[in-house]
Amino acid sequence: MAVWIQAQQLQGDALHQMQSLYGQHFPIEVRHYLSQWIEGQPWDGIDLENPQEEIKAKRLLDSLIQELQKKAEHQVGEDGFLLKIKLGHYASQLKSTYDRCPLELVRCIKHILYTEQRLVREATNSSSPVGSLMDSMSQKYHQINQAFEELRILTQDTENDLRKLQHNQEYFIIQYQESLRIQAQLSSLATLPPADRQLREPSLLSKRATVEAWLTREANTLQKYRLGLAEKHQKTLALLRKQQTVILDDELIQWKRRQQLAGNGGPPEGGLDILQSWCEKLAETIWQNRQQIRRAEHLRQQLPIPGPIEELLTELNSTITDIISALVTSTFIIEKQPPQVLKTQTKFAATVRLLVGGKLNVHMNPPQVKATIISEQQAKALLKNENTRNDSSGEILNNNCVMEYHQTTGTLSAHFRNMSLKRIRRSDRRGAESVTEEKFTILFESQFSVGGNELVFQVKTLSLPVVVIVHGSQDNNATATVLWDNAFAEPGRVPFIVPDKVLWPQLCEALNMKYKAEVQSNRGLSEENLVFLAQKAFSSSSVNPEDYRNMTMTWSQFNRESLPGRNFTFWQWFDGVMELTKKHLKPHWNDGAILGFVNKQQAQDMLMSKPNGTFLLRFSDSEIGGITIAWVAENPNKAGERMVWNLMPYTTKDFSIRSLADRISDLNHLLFLYPDRPKDEVFSKYYTPPLSKAVDGYVKPQIKQVVPEFATPNPDPAANPTYMDHAASPAVNQPHAYGLYPPMEGRKGT
Repeated sequence: MAVWIQAQQLQGDALHQMQSLYGQHFPIEVRHYLSQWIEGQPWDGIDLENPQEEIKAKRLLDSLIQELQKKAEHQVGEDGFLLKIKLGHYASQLKSTYDRCPLELVRCIKHILYTEQRLVREATNSSSPVGSLMDSMSQKYHQINQAFEELRILTQDTENDLRKLQHNQEYFIIQYQESLRIQAQLSSLATLPPADRQLREPSLLSKRATVEAWLTREANTLQKYRLGLAEKHQKTLALLRKQQTVILDDELIQWKRRQQLAGNGGPPEGGLDILQSWCEKLAETIWQNRQQIRRAEHLRQQLPIPGPIEELLTELNSTITDIISALVTSTFIIEKQPPQVLKTQTKFAATVRLLVGGKLNVHMNPPQVKATIISEQQAKALLKNENTRNDSSGEILNNNCVMEYHQTTGTLSAHFRNMSLKRIRRSDRRGAESVTEEKFTILFESQFSVGGNELVFQVKTLSLPVVVIVHGSQDNNATATVLWDNAFAEPGRVPFIVPDKVLWPQLCEALNMKYKAEVQSNRGLSEENLVFLAQKAFSSSSVNPEDYRNMTMTWSQFNRESLPGRNFTFWQWFDGVMELTKKHLKPHWNDGAILGFVNKQQAQDMLMSKPNGTFLLRFSDSEIGGITIAWVAENPNKAGERMVWNLMPYTTKDFSIRSLADRISDLNHLLFLYPDRPKDEVFSKYYTPPLSKAVDGYVKPQIKQVVPEFATPNPDPAANPTYMDHAASPAVNQPHAYGLYPPMEGRKGT
């Protein structure tokens, strides 16, 4: 069902929230009359941080205006006339608003659609049959919203009490002035004759006594009011602290953790709109209470009454300042992290955002944000508040950016679009640590004032750890450092400590997440695949997954020590498999055509029970980023005996010349993909179409693959292709045969 149809059925606060999305920047009538068109456009396909996407955004703006004008032209009748004028006016208004900044229109509509979808989803969950048994997330949101409602009621209550106190105090001051006037009259009686004095004095003395008694009672009452108000503020601030802890220490930290796991290929961390709305509510409530406490202090100064209230107000003022300080400093966050493998002299981007910037009017004096790269040691010193003397570990170009306020979405952010790490200064490394294990971080810092320079905040935030490389060949090992850190970092750690060893199932989870993301596949690593990896990692022959449940793998085993008998590490082998699959084998992996994680002996056992010509694809054990074909066939040297053959592994270089599907098509002795699928049924859709006929008398050459021992003679010379070595350059005419490994008995490895 269209989102707009569902959005119109919202009620109460949800309806109010939906209505507040619209205004002059985007009228609700435009949403209503163009609902189907709006929901059908590729708003999510536009990257708001890429200025080059402005052309796409401009195209959408022009289309929107055309649709509005078209809608206006089709209006007829008396009511239609008014609507025609209105829609025409909106078309002109939107053009003048967004013509110079079409990306802002995209930002605005994305925000509207996202919020509507969320409101509809929340309303659907709460009204469904299982609404009373809301899932934990909905329940948590419900509790947060309930706490905000309680805070609203408490704040309104103290506001009413404060007004009442102010009214009573003003009346007290009037009565106090009256007592001073009576006292002045009594003093002036001394100048009168005794007879006149005796006549007027008793009545004035009586009046004075009455007023003074009232003032004494009322002073006690005012003091009680003040103490009662202070106690209510204490209760409000305690609830505010609790609510802020839930939002900042639970929800925001969880968002940051999701962001970190997204760096390993986990699901996207999700938008910040809900978190921002909560933080803004906190900011509003904190600021209202702060203003109330300041007004209470002003009333106390205006009419000092001895008692504990002065100390209480000082304490309240200090507490509320601490709360707002924690809110502002914690909500200065990195919305888009810089790349965690950072190559020098290469452009990179990042985005920082202040979640409370709009509500605290920080944007009225836009702050500047500065980015600096610092080492792990410097990050530790920074968090301990030690003097780092503005140290940095390198030089970043274009590292200053002014925060911009986007009125349509209410976000205050700084988009660093063209940063570049000009140079890096490395520290002395420890023991066996390589340059690709050294972690840095980008420090973003700024200063801004709140409440018209009333409070000034210095804010800082650190990026996720980054590993700096100077050459693409270091990328593989740098990625290992980042993967381990993202997967196993604990909340609140000292920068950037990670465990030296982890349980095998934990590592499996991280590897599976990374594999699915890199290969861009829903087909992850199966339990059999993970057992194969465990056998490789621990040099074990056990096929029982339970045997590996409590085993641990150290960082050294993961990416420092080479695998037994190899010159590469476990990670380097695994990364090679991912790269090969991502670049050349993705469709075949998704089709389930590649078993991949099978060793030579397993392949032998599986194939020997199948008919001749049955083959499977497995990743090479002996070569990084290699895949080989194993098949069962007759032993040419011994009649009646069958054996398993293994083709020399293919690598990226080979597939840049001829694809896997075409290579399998070339080999006529390969008949069935294990267990029993005809090969053409699996691979034919990926075969390259036959070459066209001769053009201008020239015949195009064709590169094909052949295994001499299994080549089928072809009696038709016209149909017989020229065979070339699988890895030869097309420009070199060398009809070498394709390399073949001896059968299983005579060779180990691949």
